[in-house]
Amino acid sequence: MRIGKIIGQVTLSRCHPSVNGFSWRIAVPMTEEDLRQEKPDGSGIYSDEHVVVNDPLGVNDGGIIGFSEGAEASMPFYPESKPIDAYNAVILDAVILDGQDSCHQKSYFLPSS
Repeated sequence: MRIGKIIGQVTLSRCHPSVNGFSWRIAVPMTEEDLRQEKPDGSGIYSDEHVVVNDPLGVNDGGIIGFSEGAEASMPFYPESKPIDAYNAVILDAVILDGQDSCHQKSYFLPSS
């Protein structure tokens, strides 16, 4: 599992029938250095890598998540087979490194309707 920051969403015009209705987000994986440099306003230094993540939890832009990749990403749907490469497994309220709260967000959830 890796830690990433949500920077946007993906809208599909067509998709595989087995993933119809799924929510897709764009995440930027964060290294330990990125986590240490995270600023209160959400800015920081991030890699050039972007990952499209299946997001059943409804995280907002700027949210910090833990996501799994590869075969592990499709395990929540076992025994069905889904064409998923990355899965948002957790929304992180805080990341604590060396006893210091290095990365804290107020709210990641979408408003309920």
